[in-house]
Amino acid sequence: MTDSVSCSNNNSASPVPGKTLSDKVQEALAITKRGVDELLIESEFAQKLARSEATGVPLRIKLGADPTAPDLHLGHTVVLNKLRQLQDLGHQVIFLIGDFTSMIGDPSGRNATRPPLTREQVEENANTYFRQVALILDAERTEMRYNSEWCDPLGARGMIQLASRYTVARMMERDDFTKRYKSGTPIAVHEFLYPLMQGYDSVALKADLELGGTDQKFNLLVGRELQKDYGQDPQCILTMPLLEGLDGVEKMSKSKNNYIGITEAPNTMFAKLMSISDVMMWRYFELLSFRPMSELAALKAAVEGGANPRDAKVALAQEIVTRFHSSQAATDALADFVNRSKGGIPDDVPEVTVAGAPLGVAQLLKAAGLCASTSEAMRMVDQGGVRIDGAVVSDKNLQVDAGSFVLQVGKRKFARVTFSA
Repeated sequence: MTDSVSCSNNNSASPVPGKTLSDKVQEALAITKRGVDELLIESEFAQKLARSEATGVPLRIKLGADPTAPDLHLGHTVVLNKLRQLQDLGHQVIFLIGDFTSMIGDPSGRNATRPPLTREQVEENANTYFRQVALILDAERTEMRYNSEWCDPLGARGMIQLASRYTVARMMERDDFTKRYKSGTPIAVHEFLYPLMQGYDSVALKADLELGGTDQKFNLLVGRELQKDYGQDPQCILTMPLLEGLDGVEKMSKSKNNYIGITEAPNTMFAKLMSISDVMMWRYFELLSFRPMSELAALKAAVEGGANPRDAKVALAQEIVTRFHSSQAATDALADFVNRSKGGIPDDVPEVTVAGAPLGVAQLLKAAGLCASTSEAMRMVDQGGVRIDGAVVSDKNLQVDAGSFVLQVGKRKFARVTFSA
């Protein structure tokens, strides 16, 4: 595709040759470009911003999501945060639930066909999505849509007509299709329909800008091409990077257990954010924080000048917990974190009843749900990560008698155990 050539995200005053942009448009462009991977085409988007300023008509900015899983984590919020920033600039944001396309299955970044969802799964996940997205976007100013509104009425005739607007050669420009074809991995014909249907969403919504992760670039470009074919002003494209998880290596994912869920308890969320590395902290600031870049630059300069990076990380953790819970929850989470770091016992310890005393410490930890297996429990004892009422357990063969006590594994796992014969 000709539009797949990257456009510069430079800091020139006006990306539109021969035209001076107003201060307001330049500021909006800077906010738009913060933390992005690509903005295609930047000069076109600047023109759209200038047109919106001149006419008072907000841009239509689209983000689509297939409800393939019911829970969102901070990695998902990177693009949602950008959508909120554009919403706060006064533009009309559209959060699109791909209830039709999710029953096709998006092949993006995959080396095998993704199984489609049932209608019941889609509806259940979509309801959960709405509640979670409302934690980030202003729900009253957000246009919520389902793409079944215009995809279902197409029918077989309409689908065939839509398919006639795109060639197999163009589809095979997509990297994952190319790799699968060369390796002999099957590609089902219906998978070609996914980018077409996502692109048709942009036609139906008359989108000026579409957002997505870097793995969605091909699909977003298909929307741009289809809009041209339908005689519309083509949308610009904004891709956001994928956020690394707590390990600092793999992208954040529940399957990799390196995630921070946006509905997790405040104390858990705070402690997980405090566990990221000092280096990764700045990437989280850039992609997750709503603080001005000038403030972040000053904070980074202070750390480089000798300030404790822990204080900066606390500020990040408090900002995120406040966003998804409350300022009081953030304050309490900080107090809980400090208490735990001093070896204290948090207030919200779950109570567990276990029978069978006496029992080996490893078996007890498994029975209390603090370790998945006795072998894991023994490893934690060897590492000095197990405590009973604050005292470190060093003997993995320890037999624990009946009684009531607090078990601790690592920094974050606690249980108030009532242990009987």
